[in-house]
Amino acid sequence: MISKHLTLPSVFMISALALVSCADDASPGAADEAADGEATATAPAESPDAADARDEAGAAGDDAGEAAVDPSERETQEAGGPSPRLAVTYEGGVSVLDGATLEVLSEDETEGFVRVSPAGDGRHFFLTEGESFRLIDGGTWGEPHGEHDHFYTTDPYVSDITVDGPAPGHVVSHDGLGTLFFDGNGEIHSYELSELDVETELQTEVTETEEAHHGVAAVFSDGGRFETLGNEDERNGARVLDADGEEVARSEECPGVHGEASGPAGMIAVGCEDGVLVFDGTEFTKVQAEEDYARIGNLAPAQDSPVFLGDYNTDSEGEEPMTQVSLVDTASGEITIVDLDAAYNFRSLARGPEGEALVLAEDGQLHVIDPETGEHTDHLEIMEEWTEPEEWQEPRPAIRVVDDIAYITEPDAQTLHMVDLGSMEIINSAELDFTPNEIAAVDGRTAEGAAEHEGDHAEEGHDDEDHDRAEGDEDHAAADDDHDRAEADDDHDHEDHDH
Repeated sequence: MISKHLTLPSVFMISALALVSCADDASPGAADEAADGEATATAPAESPDAADARDEAGAAGDDAGEAAVDPSERETQEAGGPSPRLAVTYEGGVSVLDGATLEVLSEDETEGFVRVSPAGDGRHFFLTEGESFRLIDGGTWGEPHGEHDHFYTTDPYVSDITVDGPAPGHVVSHDGLGTLFFDGNGEIHSYELSELDVETELQTEVTETEEAHHGVAAVFSDGGRFETLGNEDERNGARVLDADGEEVARSEECPGVHGEASGPAGMIAVGCEDGVLVFDGTEFTKVQAEEDYARIGNLAPAQDSPVFLGDYNTDSEGEEPMTQVSLVDTASGEITIVDLDAAYNFRSLARGPEGEALVLAEDGQLHVIDPETGEHTDHLEIMEEWTEPEEWQEPRPAIRVVDDIAYITEPDAQTLHMVDLGSMEIINSAELDFTPNEIAAVDGRTAEGAAEHEGDHAEEGHDDEDHDRAEGDEDHAAADDDHDRAEADDDHDHEDHDH
């Protein structure tokens, strides 16, 4: 049974009351403490010139592709609690929306097909554009203040800060570090989550895989790293290296390795064409599927759970849609297969606040599955029946979850829905002026490893997706904004598509 939870608006109200309580309990010296910069809620006054620039550009980015003001001149507001923000891509642009009201806060032009992922710190996104990752400030963050946090918002900002390389792919965060992977040369660029800032050039540490391939990597706080194995023709496993670059674990028992997700106690799992490969912090083990070909290219995790929700494709020719999902229990080493009686695709998987498995299927329903038993526990009609488009770049419904709220796109109706997963009700829907394609979310909470970066630019950020069309599906691991809590990486298979 799924218990009811507070919706985001309820959480905001409670946080606002806590904020008032904090102010009421403050000692006479609290003003002096704020003056020392510990948690001031007021940004520097905006200059007349900056105000004129804001009026000319428009608060919602009327002149698409141009920033309304310099990032340092944006006004900061204190919020009553965490304020999620959504980044949504569409043909020719990317928009950032308020996660509570679904109001469009900014619109910026882009060139070519773009993808978007949380950067890992709860505040920022990375836009995959051409041969670069471009940093976007979602404009929401938290700062520690004694035994609680204060939360702030500002205008979103698409920056000129990029990390460049051929065929940018996965964005992953782990142990307070973010990792950008370039499929074209196998380079791994890592960065401190606390250093993300649209006013400062991003410095990254660069390593590389043995050979270039469509892969993924995670860098650890001790300097070691996890990385996949493969080349342009074949992907077959993963390895782990220590801080000195010495290999400490390796497995080549994962054909078609794809999709990454983090589990409890430092666990990292990747999907294979015959099961799932798991690194438990010391060694690799294989959770084997029963079928000779059973591709699990997407893994969706839940905090503190050893069970991953995965897709499940048994058609090596890629001609039949997927209608079964997998529940991969890394503790027992077993895979439970669940029939949906409806097709789904690489943007369909997510996890709920209690770890429930969520699948957005082509029957227009949001299916809820118990991850322990595989039983269907609930469903909700979101939209009319739909069919996956032929090309993976074309818009299709997608789901992202923040706390108790699922954000679901309906491209055919140019609509974005908010679903309360506690009551299983659609609590808000917004018609958009564009056809939504990809969606990513940040929750406005400071991720572990980013807490030391306080002040007006303390920041956070996720997720990207996978598309392996030649193998019959498009993988997308719905990632949490904080991969330390339990996360999934979203792959995009440049080898299997024409770009």
